[in-house]
Amino acid sequence: MNKNIIKFIAASLMVTSFTSCMKEFDVEKNYVSQEELEDAPKAFSSLVDAITSNISGEYTYSGASQYANDWGYPSILIQNDIMGQDIVPVDCSGNEWFSTWYSGSVSLGPNYAMCQMPWTYYYLWIKNCNIVIAYPKGEPNDEQKAGVGQAYAMRAMFYLDLARMYSPKTYAEDKNALTIPKVTEETTTAVSTNNPRMTNEEAFKFILEDLDKAEKYLTGYKRTTKYTPDISVVYGLKARAYLTMEDWKNAEKYAKLAQAGYTVMTAAQYTSHSEGFNKANDSWMLATHNVSTNTNIKDNDGDGSWGAKMTTEQGSGCGYGANYGYPFYIDRHLYESIPATDCRKKCFVDFEVDNWTKMLPVEDKETGEIKEVEVTDTARQINALKVNSDYPDLLQANKPRLGGMAAKFKNAGGAAGVMDQYVGWCMDIPLMRVEEMKLIEAEAVGMQPGREAEGIALLTAFAKTRDPQYVYGSHTNESYFAKRANNFQNEVCWERRAEFWGEGITGYDIKRLERGIIRSYANSNHPDLYRWNISTTPDWMNRCIPRSESAYNTGITTNNPTPSAPVDNDAEYKW
Repeated sequence: MNKNIIKFIAASLMVTSFTSCMKEFDVEKNYVSQEELEDAPKAFSSLVDAITSNISGEYTYSGASQYANDWGYPSILIQNDIMGQDIVPVDCSGNEWFSTWYSGSVSLGPNYAMCQMPWTYYYLWIKNCNIVIAYPKGEPNDEQKAGVGQAYAMRAMFYLDLARMYSPKTYAEDKNALTIPKVTEETTTAVSTNNPRMTNEEAFKFILEDLDKAEKYLTGYKRTTKYTPDISVVYGLKARAYLTMEDWKNAEKYAKLAQAGYTVMTAAQYTSHSEGFNKANDSWMLATHNVSTNTNIKDNDGDGSWGAKMTTEQGSGCGYGANYGYPFYIDRHLYESIPATDCRKKCFVDFEVDNWTKMLPVEDKETGEIKEVEVTDTARQINALKVNSDYPDLLQANKPRLGGMAAKFKNAGGAAGVMDQYVGWCMDIPLMRVEEMKLIEAEAVGMQPGREAEGIALLTAFAKTRDPQYVYGSHTNESYFAKRANNFQNEVCWERRAEFWGEGITGYDIKRLERGIIRSYANSNHPDLYRWNISTTPDWMNRCIPRSESAYNTGITTNNPTPSAPVDNDAEYKW
């Protein structure tokens, strides 16, 4: 193994899981030699564990500054979705920590921290994978195969994300569009300083090669936790890749294979007030989680975590979503397009709640006259919120408004977690669910010549698990100016938006289908300054390569344009 590859900074993500064998190393020199790795007890298993155990935070980018948007992979899920229209921040003052991605501002350009953050994360995670892949110095032995397979699977997942995030054109539109540089276990320092961006074609070839190797080494492997990938996740990643490539036959093939052993969440599970979206169940294929020893949980009241942003019930007085007045909301049109018979509507507060008032007699102190004054009917609101929560008073408190507020994600630990954020925010976070495979299969089947009726049947069967009264065709008009989608795909895309709100999936659909965004319409709940209707995929969804990389790597000769937000709001869109 090249010693340029084995070196790593001692403060990297992997250190947390490597502590048990760190005593074998000289940490003062800030790297680990090949010989030290080989001599360290349980070194390989610790390295493998580091691939997945550290993707949920630790303030890796911001360090002691402890940015409340710096908690790893789950933070990036929010970034991807908030760039569109489905997630609405309560305001864009910056206090909710994600306004940069929502506003599409110049701050996403190469000279800014918010551009550097995902790049730092992804290539550090890739480095962890590379170290494991290189460790056997050839074909892994029987004890190493599963670990190496996991490394290949996770590296493929990271590169698949990067290719979709950084390419200005989806694979199916332009195979030659540029993505990101490739860094593997064989990349030397000399190569890394002159390492051009891969094309879409090169990137997806590399991703699929990694997944083929992962499939080889993970076949027959039985995992003990859903925090690590197994063969089903490999198939799921292949399904994602082939969907993006519009290789419909292979997307269908691998989406089917990925479903083995999993069951779709029931309506009761989906809307559970205790264990719906906080604990991996039989539908979850891959997850991550926070633990109480993570810096982003134990420091700063746990505010740098998924739970602090995405859960809206917390009696401890902490949390941006629960107590600071900065929860996330669902786009009003999306909410209103979900039928009342669809269980997913129960994950969000009804917009009508904000209109509930009552007349209260109040005495004028000067005249003594009794006047009727209109006030918010708090008692009625709290009673109505019981459909969303076992703790409706917590949903009602400290919120600037209630309508559209998300109550999808729940604290861990039951009642104890609701009162203690250090318990509640140690929750599971979904990274892949079998429901995604069901919808990939439906789209892939329906897009093959002569098989649209089969695709509609598959889509309908899934949709009825959420809405028993679902009728195909209800959402074909939800096109959002899509240039690479027919009516059937528009219907599938709507189903993905309703199913995976907040899970970081549908942001990729905007680019894949070349959709625009619609935020300006009658009764929109988007902040006034950001009510834009854009008929093309917004440029801020094409991530920029940070200046630090282009200054170091002379192979980076082009970059995606620095994004700029629209100057004026657009006229209301008419559905």
